[in-house]
Amino acid sequence: MDPDQTLPDVTQFSTWKELVEATQQTCRKVTDDSDNTQLIDHREAELLLLRECQAQSFPEEITALKTHKHIPIHSRLTCLAPEWDPETNVLRVGGRLRRLESPSVEQIHPMVLDPQHPATKLLIKDFDERLLHPGTERVYAEIGRQYWILRGRQAVKHHQLSCVSCQRWRAQHKVPPMADLPPERLRLLCPPFYSTGVDCFGPYHVKIGRRIEKRWGVIFKCLTTRAVHIELLNSMDVDAFLLALRRFIARRGRPKEIRSDCGTNFRGAERELREAFAAMEPQLKEQLADYQILFKFNPPNAPHFGGVWEREVRSIKAALQVAVGSQSVSEDVLSTVLVEVECILNSKPLGYVSADVADLDPITPNLLLMGRRDASLPQVAYASGEMGRRRWRHCQNLVDQFWYQFTRNYLPVLQTRQKWHKPSDNLAVGSVVLIIDPQLPRAQWPIGKVVKTVVSKDGCVRTADVLVKGKVYTRPVARLILLPAFEDDTKDS
Repeated sequence: MDPDQTLPDVTQFSTWKELVEATQQTCRKVTDDSDNTQLIDHREAELLLLRECQAQSFPEEITALKTHKHIPIHSRLTCLAPEWDPETNVLRVGGRLRRLESPSVEQIHPMVLDPQHPATKLLIKDFDERLLHPGTERVYAEIGRQYWILRGRQAVKHHQLSCVSCQRWRAQHKVPPMADLPPERLRLLCPPFYSTGVDCFGPYHVKIGRRIEKRWGVIFKCLTTRAVHIELLNSMDVDAFLLALRRFIARRGRPKEIRSDCGTNFRGAERELREAFAAMEPQLKEQLADYQILFKFNPPNAPHFGGVWEREVRSIKAALQVAVGSQSVSEDVLSTVLVEVECILNSKPLGYVSADVADLDPITPNLLLMGRRDASLPQVAYASGEMGRRRWRHCQNLVDQFWYQFTRNYLPVLQTRQKWHKPSDNLAVGSVVLIIDPQLPRAQWPIGKVVKTVVSKDGCVRTADVLVKGKVYTRPVARLILLPAFEDDTKDS
């Protein structure tokens, strides 16, 4: 019986071990002294498979070498100077190392394999699993001891891209291109804090008598003019934030919309405001319908969605580190320092500061809030008889000058995308993903299945709902790592 004609179908197996065992069961060896049969050994079964693999991949080369002819000039094996091994009936690399004194023939003349053949792919998978999924170079070097796979390094990389274990340990997240600026960033000719971003920072220790207590800060950031307002919180609960919001509205005016992260204090404030508004009388509802504040929340674990105010939090922390340090101060001192830091941030120029003396001074948020670019500079004084008309005209000129320079000098700076330029494929529903959690080691990151995607106006998916063990989590795409699909994904989801 010719064993080559009874080999199992390679495409029906998922591992190299199963394929070799099936070959052993199919190709039996008959003994000479009895009618009993015995299985061929593991090495013989591998040779049968590799011989069939070479016969399907290199038929012209094998025919030419068997008849002692030169291989075709267009062959993929020309640079390898292939040889035919009559002992094992396989195709080997001839190469230039024939004079090397080595006891192992396989290291000098390894067997040639086609990377596209299914048996070769199973062999690469077997090496990768036996070596516990190391890097590409480690697997490629180990395979090179016995086999010469054409474009072997690329073949190993291609396998590891589809290997769940390799991708779980080494895959990186893919961020879609940077989105266009949201409408909240482009509310031109609107009053300051019309569109506001809010975030908390801290805690900081204050001395009250003989005891030490914690205090937090809350920053309100105008998303268009980049003006800053800072309040001090006694606690991180809903009531404290609502009181800070009332103080902010009394001093800066009511914002049309507020964006924030998914902090529990912000979520609670939005819920209480909504419930209080629903409990009002119908007549009062009609009167206050145009005055309610629209709350918008960013996805959880997505600080880059609120980079405008997150960057200011960093500036506030740096200023407090210089002014206060690690010492515990009184609550009045901390409140005063926060107000001074607020003034410093509102005095920062918007856009590029030119070194040319002839250029106008850059605009600052204080130009709208206080009528002057810096709080340390005095305001213009008017005579008592000219106070009314000229002061109104001066304020109007300051506002016009601010918006003129804002649209001419600062707004074009926002055109460029500083990062995330490369496009990527959108995350699809049903994809298996690994959720990045910086608080946990990578081995404990949960695996789930995407059940819903949120498509932006530019067609990119930047937020998705992931099902993990019966619970749905909303996460940005920047916190998700796409894994290859595998059959057992229902257990993790």
